[in-house]
Amino acid sequence: MASTADESEQTPEQARKTPSVHPSITPSAPRPAKPGVSAGQTGRARGRRKSDNPHVQRRPQHRRTSTEPRRRELLQALGVFQRATPDQLWKLTRPGNQHDKLVRDNLLDLEDHHLVRIETVRDDQRQVWVLTKRGHGEAKKLLEPKGIRISVLRKEKYDPVTGKLLGTSYDDHAAAVTSTAAELHRAGIGHRLGFQTEIGHRLGSSFVQRADLVVRAREARVPVMLLEIDRRTEDAHDLVVKLRRYWEWGRLLPKDAAKHTVDLVRSRPDAIEHVDHDKRLWRRFYPPTGREGLVPVAFVFADTTEAKVDNTVAVLEEAGRRYWAPRRYDTLYPKAVTARDYRQAVPVVVTTLEQLQEHGADAPVWRRLGRTGEQTLTAALDNPDGHALYRDQEARADAADQQRRAAQREAERPVCRRCGRKFTDERWEEITVHRTAVRAGDKSVCGPCRADDVAREEAAAEAARLQAAAPPEPLDDPEPDRGRGWFRRRT
Repeated sequence: MASTADESEQTPEQARKTPSVHPSITPSAPRPAKPGVSAGQTGRARGRRKSDNPHVQRRPQHRRTSTEPRRRELLQALGVFQRATPDQLWKLTRPGNQHDKLVRDNLLDLEDHHLVRIETVRDDQRQVWVLTKRGHGEAKKLLEPKGIRISVLRKEKYDPVTGKLLGTSYDDHAAAVTSTAAELHRAGIGHRLGFQTEIGHRLGSSFVQRADLVVRAREARVPVMLLEIDRRTEDAHDLVVKLRRYWEWGRLLPKDAAKHTVDLVRSRPDAIEHVDHDKRLWRRFYPPTGREGLVPVAFVFADTTEAKVDNTVAVLEEAGRRYWAPRRYDTLYPKAVTARDYRQAVPVVVTTLEQLQEHGADAPVWRRLGRTGEQTLTAALDNPDGHALYRDQEARADAADQQRRAAQREAERPVCRRCGRKFTDERWEEITVHRTAVRAGDKSVCGPCRADDVAREEAAAEAARLQAAAPPEPLDDPEPDRGRGWFRRRT
């Protein structure tokens, strides 16, 4: 703060010669001399110029650097978020710039064209800008063809007695929502056209649960995420109720669902767990999350203490366990499979706006309920102990079980009583299956020995058959040549 004190002690002449370095002020430079007056010469003292009159208020001249892309960016951002400060618009449009001076210059240029106006000035002297009626029409042309809902126009209403502009309050909650979106965009998580505010989710009881902010950032591995911004104006149990409503909404079926599915879910509410997510209502509004489970929810706490945040998170973890906690897999190998089933759970992450502004939304500032420590957003949303681990553990457990069964089967395999060889699978099945065991013969011998027995049995049977088929031998005949002819050979 020493520099501030030194500046306050400077004389007006020294302050005029010292170049300014504040990012919101253009660095000072020597005034250009008027035609006919050399630089460094003393101006004439005759008369007074209009510029010398201290009572004439002149608007400072700003550089007009507005281009069509920048103009379009600001109109789109104000169309989505309705109201924003130059600092927020800088992070929502050109976060690569070093400061918001260029944004403020562009806003002044849009103000000259009656497209934007200053609605109010906050306590920290930041101006809050909104669209005019003409600017709202321009923003609608930029957003509606892209399927993006434009915010409601902020109309100018004046008090009929005092003439004061009414409805110009910019509550801290709305500012925190816009600041959260700005920090996400600055970190590359979401585009300004990928944000939506106050999105309703209608439950079966016709109650509408509105999300403060919805972000879609597929390129950052966050296809969709619902954000609730809490300045600790709500009780922690109210946040648990919000979490329950998001969980219930994620289990709803669309109106055109198959009749047998609807009847099954009505009779057995738990049957919805066996309905694929693609057939549920939430998939009509949001893309697949890329991870198992329902749409992730983030709680961002702002303007509060660390102790209050810790107490709130503890209540969310304990009272909302049914909605965010994974389950055990129903498996044949409960001891070998330690993975968790996240398919029916709502992934919940928490952080604070102060951490996002200090470290960035892409830094390890997010904490997943049920875990300790802080992670990056994508790491917090991932499930390293989820379905991928389950498939791996299930496959390894199944392979180990098959090896154990094979070893046990080999230990139980019969041995031939005759030659000492182990039975083949075919011979083993032959002596155990009921329909073939009758024809198995001697069950204590292996297949080759059984084949030898069969061969001997067949040879014996063939010999018996041949013997039975042979003609009987002739009886003793005293005159074997009798009857061979009429003529006999005389000796």
